[in-house]
Amino acid sequence: MTTETETLRLDKWLWYTRLCKTRTQATTLCRSGQVRVNRTPVRKPNHALRPDDVLTFAIGRRIWVVRVVALGERRGPYSEAQTLYEDLSPPPAPREERPAKAGQRDPGAGRPTKRDRRAIDQLNDPGNP
Repeated sequence: MTTETETLRLDKWLWYTRLCKTRTQATTLCRSGQVRVNRTPVRKPNHALRPDDVLTFAIGRRIWVVRVVALGERRGPYSEAQTLYEDLSPPPAPREERPAKAGQRDPGAGRPTKRDRRAIDQLNDPGNP
């Protein structure tokens, strides 16, 4: 007597978990060869996915590493989709702050007044009185 392990298509699972907005986008991602299941590259959207598989793929600039917790039966709300996987991705790198240029206002400081504009013009062109 054999017991069948429950499986689900890879593209359907990506769509169920809301990691891809559409099923077409999930299929395209799978066919591009950018998805790895347990460190093995996968090029077919119908790859059988099982619980405890680890997926690695990139969407945009973010690299996702997720472990399949459950397969799911439908594309439900976001709160339900989060229960289908465990995010193992490294945290994103902190953004570097750029130094402010001369004559620039602080973000959110509002529109410059006439007096501010004259001071900015004087900074940009020191020969002008």
